Parts: sequence; C-alpha cells; structure tokens
Amino acid sequence: MAAETKHASEEITAIRRADGESRTLAASLPRLVLEARRIAANVIHGLHGRRRAGSGESFWQYRRFVSGEPAQNVDWRRSARDDHLYVREQEWEAAHTVWLWPDRSPSMVFASKQARDSKLERGLIVTFALAELLVAGGERVGIPGLISPTASRSVIDKMAQAMLHDDATRTSLPPSFIPSALAEIVVLSDFWSPMNEIRTMLAGLSASGAHGTLIQIVDPAEETFPYAGRVEFVEPEGGGVITAGRAESWASDYVARVALHRDEIRSETSKLDWLFSTHTTSRSAAELLLFLHSGMMVSKGAARSSTVKAGRSA
Repeated sequence: MAAETKHASEEITAIRRADGESRTLAASLPRLVLEARRIAANVIHGLHGRRRAGSGESFWQYRRFVSGEPAQNVDWRRSARDDHLYVREQEWEAAHTVWLWPDRSPSMVFASKQARDSKLERGLIVTFALAELLVAGGERVGIPGLISPTASRSVIDKMAQAMLHDDATRTSLPPSFIPSALAEIVVLSDFWSPMNEIRTMLAGLSASGAHGTLIQIVDPAEETFPYAGRVEFVEPEGGGVITAGRAESWASDYVARVALHRDEIRSETSKLDWLFSTHTTSRSAAELLLFLHSGMMVSKGAARSSTVKAGRSA
C-alpha cells in the first residue's frame, strides 16, 4: 500500500510540474528533435524501394515557390511573367497540404513509470517525424495558428522554434480555422476534453470537406487505472482535486467511462468518414508514425480518384 501511494504521489507531482511546461519544453526539444529525425530516417529506410505515389497528371493551380523547395519545382515559363517564382501544382499535390496539431496543454505532461515518454513528448516526436516524412515526399505541412504550410526541408526546426516562441494559451484542441477541401488534418491529443468541445471541433474542421485523423495519446496508467488506497487526483487544467478513499473501487467505473468516451468520439468521426485511433505511450513511436503515414498514402489515392471522377478543376 505504501509503495502504491508513493507511486501515485510521484505521478501527481509530475502533473503539478505542468506549470513549468515552457521551461521543460525548451530543455527537452533538442532531444525530441533528434529522436524524431532518427525515427523518420528509419521509416524512410524501411519504405525505400517501395512504389510511392508521385504527382498527378492533371494541372491544379500555380502557387508561389517556397524557400527550401527544390529549384526544379519552379515553372520558369509562368515565373517569367512577373517578379515572382511559381510552382505548377498538380492535382495530387494540392490534395495534400497536411495540418498537424500536437496537443501541448498541461494534461499532456503526465507520465507514469510504465511510459516511454510523456504524452507531450510522444505527440511532439511523432509530429516532427511525420512532418519530416511528408516534406520528403513533396507535401506541405503546417500547424494551425502557429506556422503556415511549408515544404521546407528544415520543417522540424521551424516547428520547434515556433513552439518555443509561442506565448498563446496551450489549448487541447486546434483553433478554429477553415482548411481547404483537399487538406488532411491530424490531431494528436489525449482527447479528455468534453464531448461537446470535440463535436464542435470536428464540425468546424470538416465543414469544407477536409479529411482528418484523430489520435488519442494516452499513458498506460490512464488505460488501466492501477491505483489503490487513498489517492489524490489532480486535474491539471483547472478542474480541481478529487480524493479517493479506496481508489481500487473506482477502476471498473473508470474503464467503462473511458470506453464510452471513445465510442462517442468514434461515432462522431465515423459520420464524417474520419479516422479515430488510440496510442499508448508504452508502445513504439515508430509504430504510430507508420500507421499515420500509411493511412495518408491510402487516403491520398482515394482523394485523387474521387477528384478525377468528379471532374474538379482549378
């Protein structure tokens, strides 16, 4: 009992450190960036030699050349008409501007002894690594409210710097914005937000027809509720403190409530043809990265197919 109480106390202390998240993030970002690059390199190596979809044949639109892109992307005939450089964007490429949202709110700082990373660290590692993979494949990647879509090969550095200098309140869900109909959205969060907030987010992001994926990142302790005896539970985002006299008696109700919450999220995403999945921080970050990347390649092909059938043009 004493060991369990001590274990719970250590986890509560971890939550209370959330107020120092900015300092913690500044100290840990270099390690997270290196880990993201390592994982991305391993995944790229594993995909080497496989058939990878390229640009579509149908012209979509011209867009401004972005610093850091390969020079061969420039359409010199169009660029000669004025003082700007332009890229001739194909239908396939336009379909995949990808918006990534890693939840950096206080609840994400939590980490139990069974976890490889905190939820925050895991979310950032996968966000950075996925951005690296997508840019290497010719995609543009952005973070709503933080950085505009970019195809720069230094996308991880741009993201990390933007986060370090971001003074805005750390919200659990992405800000309201209108993605293009052909955009892809990936939200990585613990999704412990109330269902009405999640529904509102989904309604806003899907209104234009964009496709998305919600990944619920959870700690192993949040899955199994391994607590017993008198335990003090602290809600890190202003929800107060709850004390359980016999925490073990809460386990079955807790697990049932988590399952219900997930079923509600899954029901909402299914209505929109979005994807919802869960990821535990005791598992490999590379596993989640592969899942997301593979899913995007599938939806990319579907998006192009449906666009061509519908006869969409610029």
